Amino acid sequence: MKIVVCIKQVPDVADVRIDPETNTLIREGVPSIINPFDMYAMEEGIRLRERFGGEVIVLTMGPPQAEAALREAISMGIDQAVLVSDRAFAGSDTLATSYTLAMAIGKLGAVDLVLCGKQAIDGDTAQVGPGIAENLNWGFAAYVRKIEDAGDGEITVERLMDDGYDVVRTQLPAVMTVVKEINEPRLPSLKGKMRAKKIEIPVWSSEAIGADPERLGLKGSPTQVWKIFTPEFRRKGELLQGEPREQVDRLVAEIRRMNIV
Repeated sequence: MKIVVCIKQVPDVADVRIDPETNTLIREGVPSIINPFDMYAMEEGIRLRERFGGEVIVLTMGPPQAEAALREAISMGIDQAVLVSDRAFAGSDTLATSYTLAMAIGKLGAVDLVLCGKQAIDGDTAQVGPGIAENLNWGFAAYVRKIEDAGDGEITVERLMDDGYDVVRTQLPAVMTVVKEINEPRLPSLKGKMRAKKIEIPVWSSEAIGADPERLGLKGSPTQVWKIFTPEFRRKGELLQGEPREQVDRLVAEIRRMNIV
């Protein structure tokens, strides 16, 4: 199987800053990590290679600094990595991002399966995975918690639902987003770290993937952020005095007044 895992380098949630002029995330100089949900997608890709053979390629769209995420992926056991990077991609929303990644996947050739984490922790939209499938015109399954079998041009998976799970079978090639229940990501090996330092990672521009300039970056993004702000933190409390019974009576009265119950 030829498996592509799409990952995203995201700001560490402990240090998120917003550019007040552009209403976009400030990524330069901000500590970054691989989107946690994508770690499960990479692990599953490696496990599928171990079961069925083939290769796993990790793909990301981002600035030059995103190369660090790809090298970390290589250290975990990924075979190859590709960075899709161009100033033309700046400001991409999920529509432009999924189009760009789909064009890069098309350049990779005969891909059997694309895996993504269920969502990115910086946007939480869960739209890029299905967007890639739509652009490629491939089958799609979301919230995959187990891949049971893959062969003869088909794949069977368990899809996590609120009240259990569905068993879904679809033809390959296909795109899937996985949940954390699917596996436990492995740690990088020493051999993997050494290989990650030496491997050459190709960088593909918008021209290299044959993308339509009108569908890239801000120009190709119908979603526009008009205003972004940090909510004002308000804290108001009242200390109840008196005997325990009196405090309970006052508390119940306040709850009823506020129509909480």
